[in-house]
Amino acid sequence: MTQLRPMLALLVALLWAAPLAAAQEAPGPLERWLEEPRAAYPVAEAELAEFLHVARPIIVFADNANDPQFQRQMSFLAERIDDLVARDAIVLIDTDPAARSPIRRVLRPRGFAVILIGKDGRIAQRKPAPFTARELIRAIDKLPLRQQEIRDANRPVGGAGAQALETR
Repeated sequence: MTQLRPMLALLVALLWAAPLAAAQEAPGPLERWLEEPRAAYPVAEAELAEFLHVARPIIVFADNANDPQFQRQMSFLAERIDDLVARDAIVLIDTDPAARSPIRRVLRPRGFAVILIGKDGRIAQRKPAPFTARELIRAIDKLPLRQQEIRDANRPVGGAGAQALETR
């Protein structure tokens, strides 16, 4: 039995190393978004939990990339991508229902759908038709965490609260 433990440990290490090496070779949507936030990324094997407290996924589902609603939605997003980036929005696309991506299995869209997920991981908006970028921006700006971000950005640096902490 004691001879099997080192072999078992080696087997476990090898099984862990292969997926880790593959993950390091092919960065996921979140890692790529951190480098280039103005692009749209395929959902691939991404999980919604990856974006928790980091980004607000806008997920565009369609049965194929030639869907007129998909094309229209992508055009709407491209028009105001800088405003969406300023709100930590990542655009994810899934145009292959047969691939059954993890995000597709969780959200279960039927045909075309646009889903906005808040940084808290909750579905903020879901629509079976294209959203204008203006509608999405308004929806994001109404989210509680976004409201807090706006308040924090407007709070003066080094105010009375900071002085109180320094004197203690």
